Amino acid sequence: MDAKRRKLSADEKVELLEILEKRFEKHMERHQDLKWEDVLSKLEKNPEKLEALHAMERTGGKPDVVSYDQKKDVYTFMDCSEETPEGRRSICYDEEALEKRKKNKPETSVENMAREMGATLLDEEAYRQLQSVGEFDRKTSSWISTPESVRKLGGALFGDRRYGRVFIYHNGADSYYGVRGFRGSLKV
Repeated sequence: MDAKRRKLSADEKVELLEILEKRFEKHMERHQDLKWEDVLSKLEKNPEKLEALHAMERTGGKPDVVSYDQKKDVYTFMDCSEETPEGRRSICYDEEALEKRKKNKPETSVENMAREMGATLLDEEAYRQLQSVGEFDRKTSSWISTPESVRKLGGALFGDRRYGRVFIYHNGADSYYGVRGFRGSLKV
């Protein structure tokens, strides 16, 4: 699982921007009334954001623009892969949970991987916002940012879409499954 950000070569930058533009144009329902040229201008001024988007793309997230805050002039990208990103599955929630695992310890945790990528883990509100622009996690589930009150008790939250609805559940933070990963967001 190579999720770390790294400096992009000129070819990688061109390739990533082409992928992002094609996805943007293909899924206008996610960002009606926005123009790729405006998004591109912001990305070109923020190369560190491109590195984070590259890490999101490499791990299967298929990031796309899902909102724009006109007052702050900020675009929000979220992982829009149909199912939870393949390159981010089978990991427990955080470092504490990772340390508690005695058997079958995963490579890393959700929080560590998101930090390395430069992405922000979706919280419940962001997860529901994502689900309002498409149908995601119909066969998988995604860890979401967990309130400290739940985390102190050993739990962590995850969400999915079943039966035409979005559900938020809980599990032990040290658990991990082949069909549970996480989705990230990035503000540009």
